[in-house]
Amino acid sequence: MPTVDLAGARWRKSSRTAGMGNANCVEVTFAGPAAAVRDSKNPTGPVIVVPASAWHRFVAAIKHGALG
Repeated sequence: MPTVDLAGARWRKSSRTAGMGNANCVEVTFAGPAAAVRDSKNPTGPVIVVPASAWHRFVAAIKHGALG
């Protein structure tokens, strides 16, 4: 995966985490063909970058219970 410029990225986290206090959450942003994921409690920490298509397949698998 090539280097992705995340300057000015708009990070978002799941709406299901709202009101959960100190929940363990991740945030995601999309930059071109890539999805970047980080720990919401450590926004200056490491970022995992994967192809956006892989991120969408991962989320679909979760929604369909394929990983549980």
